[in-house]
Amino acid sequence: MQALILAGGVGTRLRPLTARTPKPVVTLVDRPFIAYMLEWLHRHGIDEVILSCGFLAESVRDVLGDGSEYGLRLRYVDEPDPLGTGGALKFAAELLTDRFVVCNGDVLTDMDLSAQIAQHVQTGATATLALARVEDPSAYGLVRVDADLAVSEFFEKPEATTEELDALISAGAYVLERSVLDLIPSGRAVSIEREIWPGLIGNGMYGYVTSGYWLDIGSPATYLQGSFDLIEGRLETSLAQRMGSDHLSIAGSARVEGHVTSPALISEGCELAADSHAGSQVILGAGVKVGAGARLERAVVLAGARIGERCVIRDCVIGERASIGAHTEVRGGAMIGQDAVIGAHNVIAAGLRISPGVVLGDRAVGF
Repeated sequence: MQALILAGGVGTRLRPLTARTPKPVVTLVDRPFIAYMLEWLHRHGIDEVILSCGFLAESVRDVLGDGSEYGLRLRYVDEPDPLGTGGALKFAAELLTDRFVVCNGDVLTDMDLSAQIAQHVQTGATATLALARVEDPSAYGLVRVDADLAVSEFFEKPEATTEELDALISAGAYVLERSVLDLIPSGRAVSIEREIWPGLIGNGMYGYVTSGYWLDIGSPATYLQGSFDLIEGRLETSLAQRMGSDHLSIAGSARVEGHVTSPALISEGCELAADSHAGSQVILGAGVKVGAGARLERAVVLAGARIGERCVIRDCVIGERASIGAHTEVRGGAMIGQDAVIGAHNVIAAGLRISPGVVLGDRAVGF
């Protein structure tokens, strides 16, 4: 069976991580983000994936190749211009067979896709939308279904004060019959949610309510949350098996003179100097160097980065090969881009984002 992954966005919300790297292959813990989706699809019987790309599409090909590493065939479609969710689907139409899965490329999940496909077949549906329950529905458009799970209504984001007893949102995974493609106009951007789904109400559209893990990792906060959920085994992945019951992985080639608190992942070639502390909820990519007395907590530090002595790194992301000077604090949702150089005695906080390659001197920034 086929799946189409919609991954053509530029990843604006995740800048600076996506300034030089297309979102599908931004590192999430130990692999390109989209690799978790490929693993999940393969586990549910998908043997061919079409990846709809836009920004830096060639870089995506270079990283993911033909898909054989993930046990499936991977093909690519390059959108010449942003086409929206429906337009991208129409653009890939000639590669799609009679029944297929469509997934939004921002989603980290282990929901039961096999059960969703089985329900689709059993109901004779034209389209079956995966639906997830959320505690706070105010940030989402909601979906209502009848007792037989037929979709009865879509409606916009409710007010924050609205009480929605069974708040269901689209989880970004659809099982579709090819006939849906005939409903999508050609040659322009189309929103499948706004232009196509409403016309299918009462015409074969059903919801599948999932109880599995689901997270949109398109923002810095959810990028961090997804990273920590992965190392804590909150969803089914091969990484969870590697982390084990203690949720701690320290590569054999890592040199740890400091202290590491679970859950944490310390990759190959890392060095943690004496009196440093990493954890809990810390991920260090390959070759990260942590100076004496540094403290890291709830942080992702990507491959090749350097953390100076007595630094405090908390609730933040440090990009590949970035350098953080001694006694500097990076916290409060801040993100440091690739190859940035931050001098000593700085405070980078309050969600500040430092672009790739930026150089800041000693005591240049403080709050």
